Amino acid sequence: MRALRQALGVVLVLLCCVGCDQATKAAARAHLAAGAVHSFLGDTFRLELAQNPGAFLSLGARLPPALRYEGFTIAVGALVAALLVWALSARQLHWRTRLALALIGAGGLGNLIDRIRFAGVVTDFLNLGVGPLRTGIFNVADAVLMAGLIGLLVGWSRGHED
Repeated sequence: MRALRQALGVVLVLLCCVGCDQATKAAARAHLAAGAVHSFLGDTFRLELAQNPGAFLSLGARLPPALRYEGFTIAVGALVAALLVWALSARQLHWRTRLALALIGAGGLGNLIDRIRFAGVVTDFLNLGVGPLRTGIFNVADAVLMAGLIGLLVGWSRGHED
């Protein structure tokens, strides 16, 4: 029964995070014009449509298309699958580690869906900052993935207690 609850938890995280990511990206593509910046809360929060062929902060965007496909679609797809198999099948994972793996997998899957659907390009549209200090343009999948990585690092720094 415990294994079923754990698997359902992972699946629920995947459905919620990937669903939210894909819905917000669809809304961004439908309602944001390329190049237009919509500023909110004293320019702390911006909506700005960007199509990103690269990885985090457009890293690798200038690589040849075949190399981008192999790295960002095939390799990332294999990594996401491995993380999700681990999250679903490992019996002795602490719940925080399982949640972190599910979040990382969900973030990776959200962007992987974009790469498959849109010829290797991911839709980004969120930007945060204060004054000249700003993040790159990102999406919900990126935020979910980062939350999972932070959770994994925090969990590992505390040790693996059950």
